[in-house]
Amino acid sequence: MLNLSTPFSSFTLFNTQPPQLVYFNHFYSRTSHGSTTLKVNVSSESNDYSISHDSIVVGCGGISVDFLAAVSAYPNPDDKIRTTNLKIQGGGNVGNALTCVARLGLKPRIISKVANDSQGRDILDELQTDGVDTSFLVVSKEGTSPFTYIIVDNQMKTRTCIHTPGYPPMIPDDLSQSSLLSALHGARIVYFDGRLYETALVVAQEAVRKNIPILIDAEKPREGLDDLLKLADYVVCSAKFPQAWTKASTIPQALVSMLLRLPNIKFVIVTLGKDGCIMIERSVDAGPSTEIDIDSLVESLKTTKKETVTIPTCISSSVEKLKAKGIGTVSGRLYIGTAESISPSELIDTTGAGDAFIGAVLYAICAKFSPETMLCFSATVAAAKCRELGARSGLPYRTDLHLASFMQ
Repeated sequence: MLNLSTPFSSFTLFNTQPPQLVYFNHFYSRTSHGSTTLKVNVSSESNDYSISHDSIVVGCGGISVDFLAAVSAYPNPDDKIRTTNLKIQGGGNVGNALTCVARLGLKPRIISKVANDSQGRDILDELQTDGVDTSFLVVSKEGTSPFTYIIVDNQMKTRTCIHTPGYPPMIPDDLSQSSLLSALHGARIVYFDGRLYETALVVAQEAVRKNIPILIDAEKPREGLDDLLKLADYVVCSAKFPQAWTKASTIPQALVSMLLRLPNIKFVIVTLGKDGCIMIERSVDAGPSTEIDIDSLVESLKTTKKETVTIPTCISSSVEKLKAKGIGTVSGRLYIGTAESISPSELIDTTGAGDAFIGAVLYAICAKFSPETMLCFSATVAAAKCRELGARSGLPYRTDLHLASFMQ
């Protein structure tokens, strides 16, 4: 669980105390490659960021081979163009997030399925090389492994994915009860990306029985996702999911709706790309009697951002009664996280940035980071990924100088 008692500064909107933008005590140094390294001084008296690097994270969901073709500009129909760069590497939400977790120093185990073909063997080899335990990965004797074509537009900095699912799909019978129990043994947290939902639900139900926290990646509405969300402790959403799932008129209202509809959720985060993220953390404290409109609070917090700061920062409110018009009220704390500002020359590819963010959130939960630190850390990890082509090439290792301040 997150260490929510850590005394980072927050504020009550409309009171006499000015809002505080949390970005710790920074100073910068230059690496040998000329990149900027953020140093964060964290007082050992107020924070306990200790973590056992034997911490086990279990992930269940999609893996694939990614065929990445970078082009100078996205083609028109019937065009013939050439790539400016080409890369073949592992992909898939859970594969990417667990690779991130492994590079940060934890012990991930993956539950998924591939075929015994060249692509499947490459997927296995790459995961094992990065330190992901593939003991619980099912290999079908026949069929095809999942793969994705990804067009990376160098001009608009977008990526377009064309995915082909693997065959045969994974079913609960592929995972024996003994394997399931072994996979969950000693786990600190279990992560699902919403794919392989029948198997995922079996794993999630067992995790609940064992009191293992669950994090769900809600990328888009999927079959069976609602059943998984009901069991979740934490949810991280893509920008489009909250409104698509709740039909709320704004993202902040949708987040309030999600917390009301999912009473077990401790926090929900929506990632917004270059616009950072928004998080609501549920509070058992009722907060003040006055209700605050969630949209107004978000806009008020945004006005306190320092536009000249290029590193990830976090602004937080105090515990409030957050009201969404026509939906309801939830007691919680609001956080606005900013993304790292990356120059156009450094921004190479956003493929897998959300997976990197989630991998960092998984690490932060195991490390008991405060919410403010978690959001800054996750944005830093996601930014590192965006400086390389593909979902995994840029994933940082825990020894990366850009992460040194968080790993102290």
